[in-house]
Amino acid sequence: GRLEFVGGGWCMSDEAAAHYGPAIEQLALGRRFLRREFGACGTPRVAWQIDPFGHSRQLAAIFAQMGYDGLFVGRVDHQDKATREQLQEMELLWRASGSLPPPAADLFTGILPNVYNPPSGFCWDQLCSDPPVVDEDSEENNVDSIVSTFLQIAASQAERYRTNHIIMTMGSDFHYENANLWFKNMDKLIAHVNARQANGSRVHVLYSTPSCYLWELHRANLSWSLKTDDFFPYADGPHQFWTGYFTSRPAFKRYERLSNNFLQICSQLEALAGPVAREGPYGPGNSSVLREAVAVAQHHDAVTGTEKQHVANDYARQLAAGWESCQLLVANALASLSGSKENFIFCNALNISVCPLTEAAGRFTVILYNPLGRRVSWPIRLPVNGASYAVTDPQGQPVLSEVSPGQLPRPPARPWPPPAVWELLFQASAPPLGFSTFTVSRLSRGDPRAHPARTPVLSQPREIQNEHLRVLFDPLTGHLKEIQNLDKSISLPVFQNFYWYNASVGNDESPQASGAYIFRPNSSEPIPVSSSKRVSTHLVKVGGGDGVRGAGGVPRVLSPQPCLLQNALVQEVHQNFSSWCSQVVRLRAGQPYVELEWTVGPIPVADGWGKEIISRFETTLQTDSRFYTDSNGRQILERRSGLARELAVPPPKTPVPLPITGLCLIPRRDYRPTWNLSQTEPVAGNYYPVNSRIFIKDKKFQLTVLTDRSQGGSSIFDGSLELMVHRRLLYDDNRGVGEPLVELGADRQGLVVRGRHLLLLDTVESAADQHRLLAQELFMAPYVVLAPGGGPSYRRGQPSLRQFSALRRELPPNVHLLTLTPWDAGTLLLRLEHQFERGESVNGSQPVTVDLLNLFSAFTITSVQEMSLGADLPLSAISRLVWTPAIGTGGSRGALGELPASPHPSPLLPGPAQPRPVPKLDPSRVTLQPMEIRTFLATVQYKVPG
Repeated sequence: GRLEFVGGGWCMSDEAAAHYGPAIEQLALGRRFLRREFGACGTPRVAWQIDPFGHSRQLAAIFAQMGYDGLFVGRVDHQDKATREQLQEMELLWRASGSLPPPAADLFTGILPNVYNPPSGFCWDQLCSDPPVVDEDSEENNVDSIVSTFLQIAASQAERYRTNHIIMTMGSDFHYENANLWFKNMDKLIAHVNARQANGSRVHVLYSTPSCYLWELHRANLSWSLKTDDFFPYADGPHQFWTGYFTSRPAFKRYERLSNNFLQICSQLEALAGPVAREGPYGPGNSSVLREAVAVAQHHDAVTGTEKQHVANDYARQLAAGWESCQLLVANALASLSGSKENFIFCNALNISVCPLTEAAGRFTVILYNPLGRRVSWPIRLPVNGASYAVTDPQGQPVLSEVSPGQLPRPPARPWPPPAVWELLFQASAPPLGFSTFTVSRLSRGDPRAHPARTPVLSQPREIQNEHLRVLFDPLTGHLKEIQNLDKSISLPVFQNFYWYNASVGNDESPQASGAYIFRPNSSEPIPVSSSKRVSTHLVKVGGGDGVRGAGGVPRVLSPQPCLLQNALVQEVHQNFSSWCSQVVRLRAGQPYVELEWTVGPIPVADGWGKEIISRFETTLQTDSRFYTDSNGRQILERRSGLARELAVPPPKTPVPLPITGLCLIPRRDYRPTWNLSQTEPVAGNYYPVNSRIFIKDKKFQLTVLTDRSQGGSSIFDGSLELMVHRRLLYDDNRGVGEPLVELGADRQGLVVRGRHLLLLDTVESAADQHRLLAQELFMAPYVVLAPGGGPSYRRGQPSLRQFSALRRELPPNVHLLTLTPWDAGTLLLRLEHQFERGESVNGSQPVTVDLLNLFSAFTITSVQEMSLGADLPLSAISRLVWTPAIGTGGSRGALGELPASPHPSPLLPGPAQPRPVPKLDPSRVTLQPMEIRTFLATVQYKVPG
């Protein structure tokens, strides 16, 4: 037949702002739907990413591991495309991993000639104005001119491709509403072009499909240029870099990330509790509502922030409906696993310190669920109205806690009761893939454990410190000055500040404005948010005091004067950069990183200027214009920027990271791995997607910044990092949205966005051991459920469990449980991944073996089948086309090794690849190699709780 499914995901996902976890799930969801509805014939063999605005290395690796034979893309940088057309490299072999042995992540990639549009003059939709084919006997007959023009276009296109087969896409956005117009004219075109063969023409036109075209390319038996980097950033003109959407709609980007986090928790609990999670005492639970909402949110005009405002609202509405359905499922599962039917409360507004239960109740329980395969310690912060509380852990032992004035802004208007004035703080621990239950009791004044809540000590900050880190602040300016890693005895001057780029509205060079897609500042130098060199700051240390802590964790102060100690529960420096930009620099006890919680908005635009807000870090690291970003939260790619900031005078022996006068920006050759870039936008053209982390390093030290959502980032000059956190624009960029990215928010004053950056300072050798695990903890964060306590037993005679783990033992640090979800009746889908790249860690990058049969305690695995990454085909059924790379080609202008796509060079490049036979599965010894994801369908038998 002529019908073929390509792509096959729940949507055509974005490739910059989408994290690899939900990217895999949305592809698997769509492929499962096609297989269920259409059988084996519905399985797509070709990935079809014709509209995303740049293409990622990790997603290419995912397509390869799902069994796709090839990928077709529409949008690549205009300079890249021109170079490839000249070299006949519009079709290539993408080696999308430096860790996986070829051809596991090899993917043939074809760049379409006209994005996804038809050749010029051959658009026959009702939205088009091109003349139709008139072949009747009349004065309007245009067959000869139509055919001649078509043959000229075909000949020109053939010069840019290597085989005697070329592909033309006949259609575009919103086309085929009236399909008859298209097919009537294409039928005529095909007939009349082929009729020219009688006069010696060698062109034959036919209706075809992407996989048929791909098959002909494979039959040509050629070797193909090898690519190892990615296709970011994308520009469709000299001043049109599509790098703004890396940050656009930051609140929705965070909501999408949180929604996937909760989806994984919902799916895990559904898998651990079994069928009772779907039909329990709280009503029917259903994870599919949230699963489908998260899947469609991966769309290249969803998580990107490039949709109209009312469409963004609808995406958020779908996610919210999914949360409600999953919360019923989570309640059913927790009741079954804990043995107690509590009145579970989900405080969805904790981000603005609103939770009616904790604010009013004198006693309540806190259930912390941990979706990771290792034990975690997690800070709990709850709004309360009492002055003193006691917290006990699952064993009834007291937990150190504090009551302090609430630090987060309250909603501007809230009905009775009034907002809480205090916050209860304590550190909670939860076992791997399980939960811990904590009891919180408000203490009366007469209780010997009760002490009045003390206002935290406020002082001018100079430093904060815990057992791992010391963070220094400049006493004159209030800015971050230096970070010291006490464990490694290393220090680094670090200056941090907020700036804004003035969004271009167009100029003499180009009318292009900054918009939802495109980032175009009108100057390479951003403007400080603070109009003063001095930032308003104060220091908050909670839990200090030269004394002994009572059972409730409230210090009994023995010294008449407050004393600030290094073992404080939490230490915070509050910085105010302006009325609309503030930050809390936070250190908790035991925390090996610095937390920066920023709040930005409403961005003022009354002056008529759109603004793009960045957080910039300046250090003394000699980075040689290199910096590193993740690919969809997984692989790490090396980047190069195009400006070097050099000192007009030699630096002092002890560099001080303050804004230094006498600096000049020295243009340096901007860089792309596979072509000579002519840079016209030195800032926007050096921005890259940052899904989870960005770092800089020299030969000894590395500074890593982790993000809690996708953002745009760069290193515009040596030793610096910057991340765009928010943007508000007054003009459309003319790429399809049709409205400016102004985001008025609920109060119509402008959106306020809060987020976190986590800073890690470490040696280059040890940095990955920290940032790999911490990035997963950010992505798969523990979740808090509350209850009044005292609920009845779930089953008669069933004991109540205050702590539960579904694992018999923790997973090794380099193994991550990526997926645990119900599949068919009696079966679960499991994905285990090795979360380190080859060569980035001495210990973490080693192969690791897991006993799957004895891993779980909540159920017994009776049989296991290994599947492809998409879980729709057995691994043994995957048979992909194998392509031959041209010898001596790679990711660096044809000379492999000039710029490795990964900071950890791999011995796997280049060379032809041979498919490896699938070894016989031993579920008691499942070995994972670096960056490997293994997928299993497990048949299970559940144990009756209690």
